[in-house]
Amino acid sequence: MIIIQQLEKKYNNRIVLSIPELKIGSGEFLGIVGNNGAGKTTLLRLMLDLIKADTGIIYSKNEPIFNSEKWKSYTGSYLDDGFLIDFLTPEEFFHFVGNTYSLNKKIVNERIKKFDSFFNGEIIGKEKKFIRDFSKGNKQKIGICSALLSNPSVLILDEPFDGLDPTSQMTLKNILTNYNKANNATIILSSHDLNYVTELSKRIVLIEKGIIIQDTINTESTLVDLQNYFNMSNELIQGNNY
Repeated sequence: MIIIQQLEKKYNNRIVLSIPELKIGSGEFLGIVGNNGAGKTTLLRLMLDLIKADTGIIYSKNEPIFNSEKWKSYTGSYLDDGFLIDFLTPEEFFHFVGNTYSLNKKIVNERIKKFDSFFNGEIIGKEKKFIRDFSKGNKQKIGICSALLSNPSVLILDEPFDGLDPTSQMTLKNILTNYNKANNATIILSSHDLNYVTELSKRIVLIEKGIIIQDTINTESTLVDLQNYFNMSNELIQGNNY
């Protein structure tokens, strides 16, 4: 489904991401973890052609994304609120997104209806309440649902649980699990929440300082192993501060 080869990104002549090879299979649920500044978001932005790589290539369904538009038709994504158009109402924004995928208003409304429990009566039907006036958590919900609106076969999310209350987090976990199974969708999710990453993902990639240092199938011991790794990292950082 997605193949990354010899990918490298630099900022100010400093390498921030270096991935010789990474393959993500069709229908795979991949979790990406790492400390702040590890390169997780940079990787996702490269996969969405939002920034240009210095070297390397990314293929999606055997097509290089850097000079192709085909991948956009089956890819949904939400990385941050920069993906939103905040002077629109949620309904206006959903219809705008739907239009880019040639979905009429009836289809868009039917698909939005499926997220009623996630929206919890706080998003749809708020007359002339613009996206900019919603809380961070509700903006997050709007963005995630816009990414799912086209029923994508590839879904890319960065910190999707950020800003959500516990009930909404649980609802989102069920949405993503069911979507992956029902559609055999490839889901790539970056998150600091190790519990949700290990509950959702079948495979987990650990990135530090722009390098993949671990790429493993998720097992019963994975959560504890990751917790131990980050605890050790924290102890080293604290030790270096003395």
